[in-house]
Amino acid sequence: MEAMGVLMTYPMSSYLEQQLQTRFTLFRLWNLPNKTHFFNHNAHNIQAVVGSTHIGADTELIDSLPALEIVSSFSVGLDKVDLAYCKEKGIRVTNTPDVLTDDVADTAIGLILATLRRICEGDRFVRSGLWKKDEFKLSVKFSGKKVGILGLGRIGTAIAKRAESFNCSISYHSRSEKPESKYKYYPSVIKLASNCDILVVACALTEQTRHIINREVIDALGPKGVLVNIGRGAHVDERELVSALVEGRLAGAGLDVFEHEPQVPEELFGLDNVVVLPHVASSTVETEMAMADLVVGNLEAHFLKKPLLTPVV
Repeated sequence: MEAMGVLMTYPMSSYLEQQLQTRFTLFRLWNLPNKTHFFNHNAHNIQAVVGSTHIGADTELIDSLPALEIVSSFSVGLDKVDLAYCKEKGIRVTNTPDVLTDDVADTAIGLILATLRRICEGDRFVRSGLWKKDEFKLSVKFSGKKVGILGLGRIGTAIAKRAESFNCSISYHSRSEKPESKYKYYPSVIKLASNCDILVVACALTEQTRHIINREVIDALGPKGVLVNIGRGAHVDERELVSALVEGRLAGAGLDVFEHEPQVPEELFGLDNVVVLPHVASSTVETEMAMADLVVGNLEAHFLKKPLLTPVV
């Protein structure tokens, strides 16, 4: 399979890069000094694209690769891949579900605890020497809180199970009610937000869910509510979020993702009730390797004309 050309769009994993290089002819998009020249001379030699949450496969990239057969994404979310266009052109698409579920769910709980219990703020308090001069402020209890989950898929369900361990009551909103779920369903995100203390965003990003967390939802969550986002940054109207936090209309936020990564609203940096992470919810050694193996496994299956491991299109 060394003759098969694979275009990697972004430096997402050194392990994945190594595995691709040993099996295929690997091209690195970010290293190309002249992309136009590269595509003019190599486009017909590229059968696969490996994308990520940063750069996937949009219409322009797909059209520039006439021999493209498959897009294997190093992610669960596929908002960076034009799925409809891939389907129209007969291009297969895969992602990496399941293997990152636990890590993302763990991170969601970590963000809840860090925000409510002021863990990051407490760390800074000790390191700065303030503990010698003053008592640290009280935090808020997590156990027993009402947790609302937006998107009860694999990750949302895993978050719910973990929150149950803290004796939290769980409710959710999804595209449709899940008859097999024991959790309370609300028919709208506003009703969900109105009936929880902590709102966790765990749904896929689509045109329908873009800015689904708007001013109305934030106000429904209220001045004692906390927002946690481990989905995609564009789920949240960041201007409205910043405004609510600054004005005290929202108690706090734990954010792993942002609308214009790696750009983060600077107003958030001065707020002690906000915990920010650089989109690392799934970034553990174990999960990165498992995701990479799944990407490579899908490519190998495709080129050997075997069933794909995690087909989407």
